[in-house]
This record gives sequence, C-alpha cells and structure tokens, in this order.
Amino acid sequence: MTPDMHLPTRSEQRTARIMGAWFLGTFLFSIPAFFFYEPILNQADNVLAGAAATTIGIGALLEILLAISGIATAVVIYPVVKRVSHSVALSYIAARTVESVLILIGVLSLMAVVALHQDLAATAGTEGYLIDVGYGLVTLHEQTRLLGPQFCAGLGNGVLLGYLMWRSRLLPRPMVMFGLIGGPLALMAGVGVLLGAWDKDAGLPVVLTAPEVIWELSVSLWLLIKGFRPSPILTGPTVGHTEEHVESETVQRP
Repeated sequence: MTPDMHLPTRSEQRTARIMGAWFLGTFLFSIPAFFFYEPILNQADNVLAGAAATTIGIGALLEILLAISGIATAVVIYPVVKRVSHSVALSYIAARTVESVLILIGVLSLMAVVALHQDLAATAGTEGYLIDVGYGLVTLHEQTRLLGPQFCAGLGNGVLLGYLMWRSRLLPRPMVMFGLIGGPLALMAGVGVLLGAWDKDAGLPVVLTAPEVIWELSVSLWLLIKGFRPSPILTGPTVGHTEEHVESETVQRP
C-alpha cells in the first residue's frame, strides 16, 4: 500500500454505507415489482378484469422507490468521487437521473392501463379498445426497461461508476473490473435487442448482462459491510502516518 493512501474518515465511511444501502435498495425494489406486474405484463387483456389493480399499484410503488434509489446512489457518492473528476461524477448523476425518469414513464404507462379500466370498463363496446390500448401501454413499459435499466445502467453503473472506482481505488480493482467489462457488455446486449438481433429475454443478452448485475450487487454488499478502502482521494490520515504514529506511541510507552 503506497504512503499517499488515506484512511476513510467516519463521515466518509458513513457515506459509503449509505450508498451501499441505496444500491441494495435498487435490487430490493426492482425484482419484486415485476412479480406484482406479472398479471398484466404477460396478459394485457386482464385490463378487462380489473382484479390486478391493487397488485399493479404495489408494483408501481416499488418502482417509484427504485427510481429514488437510483438517483440517490449517484447523489450520495458525488462529494467523494468529484475529487476524481467533476465531469464524470456529474455524468453519473445524469445517467442515473435519465434512467429513473424512464422507469417512471414505464410506471405511468401501467398506471394508465388501470385508469383506463376504471374509466371505460363499464362502457359497452369498449372491450376491444381497452385490450388494444392496454397492449400498447404494456409495450411502452417494456421499452422503458430497455432504454432505462439496460442502457443507462450499463453506461452509468458500469462505465462511469467503474471508471470513478478504478481511479479512486475506493473498491478492490478486481471487483471494479466486473463493472468496466460488464457495462459495455450490457450496452451491447441492449443494442442487439434494439436492432432486432435477439429478443430481450433470450439467453445471450441475459449472459451479457450478468457481469453488470454481479458488479452492482458486489458494490452494494462491499460498501455496506466494509465501506471504502484507503484511497488517495480521501481526507483522513495517510496510512504511513498512522503506522508511524502507532510505532511512536509503542516506543514512548513505559
């Protein structure tokens, strides 16, 4: 470990653990949401039944919390990583914000399906209209997943955050490699879906996205459990200075 490495202060470790908690929140809120959406994502004609309104509402609430968590991960870490690069740190906030906006557009599309049922289900002759519009809104939701969590997460969490963590040494570099490699692979998977090379649920895009998922989960767990590693960008005492201080106290102790 080089002498210019600084130990994280208590405040910086608190920042690390808050970021880890928000990152973990993106997993806790995103995965269950699609179980609540399942009745309408796979069968949009369920809009006629109206029975799924409550479960869709719960899924929407979870995705709103997901959007908040996504922005929070970038805002919380900004005061620390701006010491590496102001422009990249701001770009990370921008990428997470765009991702969250796209997620919320997807939420609005599914809530619109629920609203259509409540407004038009009792009107005779609107069944076909409801089904057609329902399928269209569900398709919009699926496209926001492609442009948001696929593209923006690959760019933001993979490339931008990976770069900041690599330069700052706040996380172990072997772990950071998952982000620097996984981010471009996730972008490649999204481009393939966008160009029609493969389906979004096919095996290849899932495999290409896996390193990015591993990276994001490892970031959340590492920061929650261990916090930041010693780094040149931190404001605490240098590692060398701390070791010399301990040795000095040992010599002076009777």
